[in-house]
Amino acid sequence: MFAKLVAVSLLTLASGQLLAAECKVTVDSTDQMSFNTKEITIDKSCKTFTVELTHSGALPKNVMGHNLVVTKTADMAGVATDGMSAGLDKNYLKEGDARVIAHTKIIGAGETDSLTIDVSKLTDAGGYSFFCSFPGHNSMMKGAIVLK
Repeated sequence: MFAKLVAVSLLTLASGQLLAAECKVTVDSTDQMSFNTKEITIDKSCKTFTVELTHSGALPKNVMGHNLVVTKTADMAGVATDGMSAGLDKNYLKEGDARVIAHTKIIGAGETDSLTIDVSKLTDAGGYSFFCSFPGHNSMMKGAIVLK
């Protein structure tokens, strides 16, 4: 009986760890203006979802910096365009832009940053995207956010 109880407890613990792991993802960025994924899948059972951004390149943020910005897909181009004049110190995002759901700071080689999304706020049927707002990067550094 004790062995069965221990087995059930371990299975429950393992299941909980697996569920927690599904509510976080790491996305890497490079000096070649790319993310290592074109899609982030978020399980609707997650209350919050965290994206950790890493930069595996060798260049500093003022030369080849990257961030990860989450918006509605329809807002992506406007947010990127409006952010160009904001500058590096403001992560190339217009201050107070309500279209930005979440974002990391601009990072350079060897740096990391993360963002956390309240999954309950992702309700738009038109979909969501992520991209880098460093000027000119969003043409290549973008992807879809899929809710499952």
